[in-house]
Amino acid sequence: MRRGDVRNIAIVAHVDHGKTTLVDAMLRQSKVFRDNQFVQERIMDSNDLERERGITILSKNTSITYKDTKINIIDTPGHSDFGGEVERILNMVEGVLLVVDSVEGPMPQTRFVLKKALEFGHAVVVVVNKIDRPSARPDFVINSTFELFIELNATDEQCDFQSIYASGIKGKAGLSPDDLAEDLGPLFEAIMRCIPGPRIEKDGALQMLATNIEYDEHKGRIAIGRVHAGILQKGMDVRVCTSEDSCRFGRISELFVYEKFSRVPATKVEAGDICAVCGIEDIQIGETIADKAFGKPLPSIKVEEPTVKMAFSINTSPFVGREGKYVTSRNLRDRLFRELERNLAMKVEEGETADTFVVSGRGTLHITILIENMRREGYEFMVGPPKVINKKVDDKVLEPYEIATVEVPEEHMGSVVELLGRRRGQMFDMQGVGSEGTTLLKYKIPTRGLLGLRNAILTASRGTAILNTIFDSYGPWAGDIITRDQGSLVAFEDGTSTSYALASSQDRGQMFIAPGAGVYKGQIVGIHQRTGDLSLNVCKKKAATNVRSNKEQTVVLDTPLDYSLDDCIEYILEDELVEVTPSSIRMCKNPKLAKKTR
Repeated sequence: MRRGDVRNIAIVAHVDHGKTTLVDAMLRQSKVFRDNQFVQERIMDSNDLERERGITILSKNTSITYKDTKINIIDTPGHSDFGGEVERILNMVEGVLLVVDSVEGPMPQTRFVLKKALEFGHAVVVVVNKIDRPSARPDFVINSTFELFIELNATDEQCDFQSIYASGIKGKAGLSPDDLAEDLGPLFEAIMRCIPGPRIEKDGALQMLATNIEYDEHKGRIAIGRVHAGILQKGMDVRVCTSEDSCRFGRISELFVYEKFSRVPATKVEAGDICAVCGIEDIQIGETIADKAFGKPLPSIKVEEPTVKMAFSINTSPFVGREGKYVTSRNLRDRLFRELERNLAMKVEEGETADTFVVSGRGTLHITILIENMRREGYEFMVGPPKVINKKVDDKVLEPYEIATVEVPEEHMGSVVELLGRRRGQMFDMQGVGSEGTTLLKYKIPTRGLLGLRNAILTASRGTAILNTIFDSYGPWAGDIITRDQGSLVAFEDGTSTSYALASSQDRGQMFIAPGAGVYKGQIVGIHQRTGDLSLNVCKKKAATNVRSNKEQTVVLDTPLDYSLDDCIEYILEDELVEVTPSSIRMCKNPKLAKKTR
């Protein structure tokens, strides 16, 4: 039977198509907040890193009530690196709102999330968002979305999707682009009409799949999921199953449901609703909370394989322990293995030595977010350059390929095409977009060629290109790729940099450091103009003989380059490392691979 008073939906889309803003408007209009309450923009992006970068990283639940029906809404991330979040969330819902930008149309990540939703057999409501943009072209967007449905082998019922035109930021929606209602009423009506209630066995044995895990200092681990069958009650004894053979028993100490914008305690939850469960200390994502006597596990969650790996090791630089709180390999190991509990698409393996660990993820951003979070928690460690994970089939080496789409103004197209060609990209589509004179290029390119590409593309197009990538498939090894033409400037002794030494050093290339910074032997202090590394003395002081006649020259120093964590990881080569501490990010040569510099 289906339950009529609940709807579970996920909001999926490409990055920056307006998912979180749309959730804001839905929350506002269903009177979740008081009229005079101060509400931040993009309230679903709750942690610091999400606010700073303006992206969603973790999927989050909330719920609203519309005409006596509870609608559970899950906001999901748009980046392909966090695709694992989206894949497992789709287990909890019966339908998705596919948000598409009214100018850009379906993008690579739109395709990925739609493919997953159609595989689950979910109902889809297409929301053409940002309809108030001056160059909006809703007809094109609906047609290309329809083509995408057909391409992904959707059934006839799925292809007959309801389309809603909306402006998330103004909080308006309508059934045609020219006729928007004053609020999101048409959108709520479409959800009620097109997305079915959860299919449940009300009297069956209890089953609930844990699809997400949160941690609370007081309550311990909290499992979040949808109750598939039966009734879940506070204080009941349950069986926790991983697969048919391995089961253990637990008791539910507290139950919460999502109401408005917070978790509200509940005494019982019926099948079809999404809830949070406390009391089972060691529960993992993908396990089933089932009836104590007749419990059977639900199929566990499958997530696609990682494609990029990086080596984490303890900090071995002379500055170790000055800034970080956790510096030993035991701290590092505990933290990395703790990350696995939340992060399904990530893998951690022991490295060659006792103090290195190999972390694999869906892309560099996926691992960079982990590094940034660890850094803020007070960890100090080193990471090596990202490498792709190859497969071996019939003695042939296969490497991951991705589909890259680049939007670039026509005047910069030549340099971008040349850059992608050098990195073994193959163009398979090219079309003009909209009225702004931009061209959309589509490439199939090895993941190796994408490492460090974002900065290079921005430089080649003077900051105007937009790059989007999505994993495609494994293909034959593409040959060697040169990612960086210039060498590094390396400090050859420990000390403090002086402006006198930097004045002569800056003729050799661009510097990363300002005067008065502590440096150590082997630290990378700048980018060399030419290929090959160059050792420099950035600490030498001016000889203090015959001071009066040798008066101080005023030294004009260039502003040093300020590289963020992402930039550093893109920059380094095989024999270089990034040293990450809570207050600084430095790069250095890997002492184990030190080759002779001239």
